[in-house]
Amino acid sequence: MMCRVRKAASPGWRQSEEDQRSPPGSRGFWGKSASPWLCGFLLFAACLGFYSNIFNLIPGWGQRRESESQEAGPVVPQRMLETRQCSDRDSHLDPCRVPKVPRMLYPNVQLLNPMRADVLVLTPWFAPIVWEGVFDSAILDAQFRNTTIGLTVFAIKKYVVFLELFLQTAEKHFMVGHRVIYYVFTDRPADVPRVPLAEGRQVVVLEVRNYARWQEVSMHRMEMISNFSQQRFLHEVDYLVCMDVDMKFCDHVGVEILSPLFGTLHPGFYGAAREAFTYERRPQSQAYIPRDEGDFYYAGGFFGGSVVEVLQLTTACHQAMVVDQANGLEAVWHDESHLNKYLLYHKPTKVLSPEYLWDEQMQQRPPFLRKLRYVAVPKNHAEIRQ
Repeated sequence: MMCRVRKAASPGWRQSEEDQRSPPGSRGFWGKSASPWLCGFLLFAACLGFYSNIFNLIPGWGQRRESESQEAGPVVPQRMLETRQCSDRDSHLDPCRVPKVPRMLYPNVQLLNPMRADVLVLTPWFAPIVWEGVFDSAILDAQFRNTTIGLTVFAIKKYVVFLELFLQTAEKHFMVGHRVIYYVFTDRPADVPRVPLAEGRQVVVLEVRNYARWQEVSMHRMEMISNFSQQRFLHEVDYLVCMDVDMKFCDHVGVEILSPLFGTLHPGFYGAAREAFTYERRPQSQAYIPRDEGDFYYAGGFFGGSVVEVLQLTTACHQAMVVDQANGLEAVWHDESHLNKYLLYHKPTKVLSPEYLWDEQMQQRPPFLRKLRYVAVPKNHAEIRQ
């Protein structure tokens, strides 16, 4: 840009013809041309931008400035931040990438021939509902081939007697062919059975305290999962599945369940209206859900997702239970009530059908359940909870 400088005026000067043609906005308040000042300002701005980029090249300078500019808040583990970035490893965790699958041969789907027409397969917020017949395990296994799954289970007090059958059936049906870490929370580590495990799978025993009441054990599960998620799960696994121990696997439960956040439909309420759901109905409780709200009723014995999302879920539920306890309240169905409140306002990205949680003692199997994958073990609840 060319900068124009006027000649010094002589006594009795007249404004030149060129100055008369200049637009009013080109004159400064000193009566001189604004162009020199504009050139200087642009030069200053260019120098400022250059030196700011230089500072950003200094190691730690950009991170220091960014951390100083953020508002004070809870410390976020580094892995939580890493999962939001694109990387070449575990691309299924990156929202900006689609995992590449090898060449495969399989029947193509027919757009005008839905795989299931007898059940709902999609929620109003476009989350898939997982039923037999709506997925291809081979394709999904290829997508999740680099995945490590953590499975948490609580075997506290007498519930340790269910652990052997749980692990034996899990080895037959749960995430077969994938890396799995069974995290066993127990107050009786010496009673944890030794079950033969496939390659790439292991049992990790986490010793925790017990509580006088089974309700307290149930509610403290959220706290324990939250604490251990921060301490180790974030660094060891990609997904976390949280399940009850007094159950057994009867059929395939694989990577089709994996999603950033998933819940499982309770077998007692899959066909009920929302008014019939046993949500917490007291407005004083942090788990309160009004009668005109609700999507599904989710079971507390089977939920999960990415470790980051499970950490957020369990932390929120634990904090809500702490508030209730301070106010002398206990939600009607304990941690399950708080789980339902959380999943109402944080919509799960996948919903598991009652195939994935069933109690044959509670009701007969309906015809639309083509498989029973994870079922309750018959037991005397009163005796086992003492």
